[in-house]
Amino acid sequence: MIGELRNDRVLVDEKGIDELYKSGYFGRPKGNKLELSLVEAAYLLYRNKIKIQENEKGLDFTDFFKKASLRQQYFELKYIVYKDIRERGLYIQPGVTDFRVYPRGGHPGKSQPRSYIHVHSERIPLPLKDLQKLLETADNVHKQLILAIVDEESDITFYEAKKVNIKGDMEKLYPDLTTSASLMEDRVLIWDGESSNTIHENGFYGKLLDPEHLQLSLVESEYLLENNIIQVNDRKNENHLNFNEFSKRASFIESEFPRKCRVYSDLRNRGLVPKTGFKFGTHFRVYKQVESADNIPHSEYLVHALPNNYEFILPVMSRAIRLANSVKKRMLFAVEEEKGFEYIDIGRVKM
Repeated sequence: MIGELRNDRVLVDEKGIDELYKSGYFGRPKGNKLELSLVEAAYLLYRNKIKIQENEKGLDFTDFFKKASLRQQYFELKYIVYKDIRERGLYIQPGVTDFRVYPRGGHPGKSQPRSYIHVHSERIPLPLKDLQKLLETADNVHKQLILAIVDEESDITFYEAKKVNIKGDMEKLYPDLTTSASLMEDRVLIWDGESSNTIHENGFYGKLLDPEHLQLSLVESEYLLENNIIQVNDRKNENHLNFNEFSKRASFIESEFPRKCRVYSDLRNRGLVPKTGFKFGTHFRVYKQVESADNIPHSEYLVHALPNNYEFILPVMSRAIRLANSVKKRMLFAVEEEKGFEYIDIGRVKM
């Protein structure tokens, strides 16, 4: 059967409704015509299911592919993903996020789509705000969001992105005491031995320098200072630092400190235990519960705090997620919103 290329669609006569839509769910019936998207038409042309012409001139696959790529941005990427999904035996149709995909064994009219797919090149940064819009679109209709990232060799890596509401099991967030501490060059030391051990054991704060002294990170220190657990002086023991003074000095030491500190506080207030994620290339590794500093469990998450204007560099994102998977953790990205933080979980999936 013959399809007519018109703008960014290919129209097939009524025969196409029976032979293409009803048997394979290609395109959408429009009156007595079948309307195919450019990727659907290219796939059917490749499979010799249709012929395509424009202004009564026949187009072979090469001619059509070139014309389609001029009419739809990233056409070749969308075609690569569409063809891959179709050849996995899944039904796929154009959708608001590029494509919607039906569960195995399902199809239009029988079941609802399982996933929304967004297609992206590994070379092009993905703005955080764009990802949030995609998540909102998928969440509004209770669909799984899949990022199909196409690399320079046309291989596809599929990632699921979802919002998660993480909670921990730490009922008591910090011990009931107040002790003095000193701000050193880039960390804080607690001098009292009993207080050091109590704070370390009750919430897994800091790391013992020795049995008598506890060293705290800057974010741990600000959290404990804000909750009146420690009082911080400078090294000369001349100046008592209030919360704002400490924050200002800490921000000078570490440029990302304010954002990291807000995420740290949010995680602690959710009953979680955040510790440095430096060894994993992230801001924090996070535990749901630590009952004893002498018996540390496996941490469940890696968390990285992002500014609102962040853009994902996809090779960097890929490395972070692969590392998290290799150490059996989930990779979460913390985004500050008006009413707190939103956590986005991104992980590899098989289609």
